[in-house]
Amino acid sequence: METFFQQFDWNGLLSLLGRVAGVFLCLTVHETCHGLAAYALGDPTAKRMHRLSLNPLHHIDWLGLASMVICGFGWAKPVPVDMRYFKKPKTGMALTALAGPASNFLLAAILLFSASLTARHALAGPFAVWMFYFFLNTAVLSIGLGLFNLIPIPPLDGSKVLFSFLPERAYHTLMRYERYGMVILLLLVWLDVGSSALSNGIYAVCQWMAGLFF
Repeated sequence: METFFQQFDWNGLLSLLGRVAGVFLCLTVHETCHGLAAYALGDPTAKRMHRLSLNPLHHIDWLGLASMVICGFGWAKPVPVDMRYFKKPKTGMALTALAGPASNFLLAAILLFSASLTARHALAGPFAVWMFYFFLNTAVLSIGLGLFNLIPIPPLDGSKVLFSFLPERAYHTLMRYERYGMVILLLLVWLDVGSSALSNGIYAVCQWMAGLFF
């Protein structure tokens, strides 16, 4: 038993735990901010369904969580939104959709600032090192989630922003077929279409944001 503990890859376990915690954080903030934006615009649906919460168990889809940890692509349970509560339904839906990616970019800025403080004050010890890389890796994850969701393919947030510029009839027609967009999205991910452009975008945004704090 002692040999097992000596040979066990504790660093690998801590790295996995850090990644899982980072995914929980990014997805939870993303979905909560969708709900908060909808609530601020007059839609109480998310509040009634207890989705205005930072408890990740209210938001996590376990298959989506596993996919994001393993593949870097995943999803949470969508926050329910009833656009009939909005004074301007298409605009309200677009703003609610944008709140998710915007929250991820803000979260990434906070994490990078925290990483810079950890490095600047030269905090010593293995825990400080683990926290530094947790902040850094989760910031990259958050930026990736934000950029990915801006892709204008249903059901991603970017599609709701793009569709808001369409005429009413075209908008409601496309929204009815939104659920089929996931099939297209999964196919594109499986075929690795656009991954280079997304990776380059994540790198560019990470580099720019890191330059603000380091």
